[in-house]
Amino acid sequence: MASTFSGRVWKFGDDINTDLIIPGYALFLPPEEQRRECFSANRPGWVDEVRAGDVLIAGRNFGVGSARAIGDIFRGFEMAGIVAESFNGLGLRNCVNVGMPVLPCAGVCDLFDEGDVATVDWHSGLVENTTKGTNIQGVPVHTALRDIVEAGGVEDMLRREGYLLAPAT
Repeated sequence: MASTFSGRVWKFGDDINTDLIIPGYALFLPPEEQRRECFSANRPGWVDEVRAGDVLIAGRNFGVGSARAIGDIFRGFEMAGIVAESFNGLGLRNCVNVGMPVLPCAGVCDLFDEGDVATVDWHSGLVENTTKGTNIQGVPVHTALRDIVEAGGVEDMLRREGYLLAPAT
């Protein structure tokens, strides 16, 4: 996995909780149907516009709430990564555990308008708005967490290291 990702920006505010990402009624639906309900309460129609390689920019406390599988949802959309002013610990770890690159970056919301293009070096923490030619310094994710993301997630890492068997086919 490259140390940078780049894509069109989708901008969300503060305290985006897991209920907004995956509503309770969608928890037991198949993954494809869960994705159809993502952000249905606060951004109806977003699922029809998001594309592979897009970047989510969010405010403070992204992923607050329960330990719902929000990382699986964003991986299912094939998003490039998530940059937020700050993450809730469960939200951050849920994304990392499935191989979704994340980066905490105070002030990132002021740097972007929705639709701008972001280029993020999640190893160094540098976040660039390539549309406007501006940048900001975020907090690089610890190498232990980067290793998990670069392995494709915690299960893939554990399989490679011999701790888990390959899934039955």
